[in-house]
Amino acid sequence: MKNKYRNLFLLFGVLAIVVMLCTMDMDYSDIWENLKRVGFWFPVIMLLWFFVYLINTCSWYLIIRDDRKYRVPFWTVCKLSITGFAINYATPGGLMGGEPYRIMELTPYVGVSKATSSVILYVMMHIFSHFWFWFLSIFLYIFLYPVNTFMSILLTAIGAFCLLAIYFFARGYKNGMTVKTFRFLQKVPFIKRWAHRFIVKQKDTLEQIDSQIALLHSQHKITFYSSLLLELSARIFSSLEIYIILRVFTPEVSGWDCVLILAFSSLFSNLIFFFPMQLGAREGGLALAVDGLHMSPALGVYVGLITRLRELLWIVIGMVLIKVGNRKPGDPPSSEC
Repeated sequence: MKNKYRNLFLLFGVLAIVVMLCTMDMDYSDIWENLKRVGFWFPVIMLLWFFVYLINTCSWYLIIRDDRKYRVPFWTVCKLSITGFAINYATPGGLMGGEPYRIMELTPYVGVSKATSSVILYVMMHIFSHFWFWFLSIFLYIFLYPVNTFMSILLTAIGAFCLLAIYFFARGYKNGMTVKTFRFLQKVPFIKRWAHRFIVKQKDTLEQIDSQIALLHSQHKITFYSSLLLELSARIFSSLEIYIILRVFTPEVSGWDCVLILAFSSLFSNLIFFFPMQLGAREGGLALAVDGLHMSPALGVYVGLITRLRELLWIVIGMVLIKVGNRKPGDPPSSEC
């Protein structure tokens, strides 16, 4: 990637951070008081998320190296993973900046077709794992708590929604989805002409990407399911953050409760995905999830404040990494195995 594009991504990230700091409806004195109560556990939470990102990196790395053809440094993939998430967290709607950045930086190592297909496959896997996480959490709730009529209806609706999404993702993995996506974009106002020109010029490349997507699911099943299990484990592992924070404020919490809090709060916040860092949606989701498990909704607000600060710091780290460890224009291409 040319430095001017990296600088544009960095400038966007810095502006997004400034906007978020100026628009977040938070009492900074409350944040400081709660941060002091968390104390030395906050650096532990930051380190915990480094390991979460490592698991995410392993999942993507498996997809990149599924055919053992290309040598891509693991820590380069880790850097791109952290920075890609940082850009997405700061982007309204998500998935609008991190993925193009990853593709552009990965292209010198594996070529544009492989870079694009691996990024699309990882994004699909990341989202696919969320639906499985939410679906499996339904059975965890049923196992741990009595289910009344209202919860029966709610859990049934969530289960139907997740199964429908899993079905469409399975079809996308089987047949590919890039060509279909651009055919759909040809019907969307304002961008349909651009989409038509793009699909005419890049039809062969899009078909190649679709074949690589289908190949992972049909012939590289070990890679596919290993990547999925890693993403699921990342979701469960990240619930330790909620456990650490809640244990500071109350001893009446279990690890499985925190898995459920993460599952249902992330479901709620992802339904309202168009705010940068999901401002307000996550705190509301955490408060509702905590209240649903018969805890004080204020605990959900405390968790939201600490996780918001952790996420903001990781966004800053991701933006700094944009300028670190990049390949220079004269560097030779990556060698094949």
